[in-house]
Amino acid sequence: MRPVSLLFTGFEPFGGEAVNPSWAAVERLPERIGGASIRTRRLPVAFERAGALAIEAIEALSPDAVVCVGQAGGRTGISVERVALNLDDASAPDNEGCRPVDAPIRPDGPCAYLATLPVKRLVSALTQADIPAHISNSAGTYVCNHVLYSVLDWLYARRPDVRAGFLHVPYLPEQCGDKPSAPALPLETMVRALEIVARTLADGGM
Repeated sequence: MRPVSLLFTGFEPFGGEAVNPSWAAVERLPERIGGASIRTRRLPVAFERAGALAIEAIEALSPDAVVCVGQAGGRTGISVERVALNLDDASAPDNEGCRPVDAPIRPDGPCAYLATLPVKRLVSALTQADIPAHISNSAGTYVCNHVLYSVLDWLYARRPDVRAGFLHVPYLPEQCGDKPSAPALPLETMVRALEIVARTLADGGM
């Protein structure tokens, strides 16, 4: 049986941060995890380009599943997202100065998509490994949600056999010097969480 092919994406830093924990964790993944082959891509924090680049990677690599990862400062653990909204509404500009307000991602598209990864199974696998994790019903309305909606919209129309979803990770401890009350997770814990997600998906978890 051929290995399951997984595409993990993470983001560049934004908001004045020197690091984005999503890419810091994704780029440390090995090329094989159990029965899964791993490919990775770094996405810009840019409304006008991030979704298109994620779709380009899917077209080029033809994975069995896509796991997008992003930073959600203030969250206490790994958030496994369940819903992507057809809405861009930014409280701050992206890295290219774009700040959409109440704008649909696809004007004629559905209001929302449900992630097609097994969200409850992934949360269970993470919590069993003593990694804080929960299901989230809001991926926000910033670039993370934009990417998840764009990917699901494209897959539903062209590759419904490919599963996709999104994980939000909290700050790294080194990001919290000026925000000491913010929850954080060590990078090694985030990497282990992504490895558990990959193993769960490879072991019939899709």
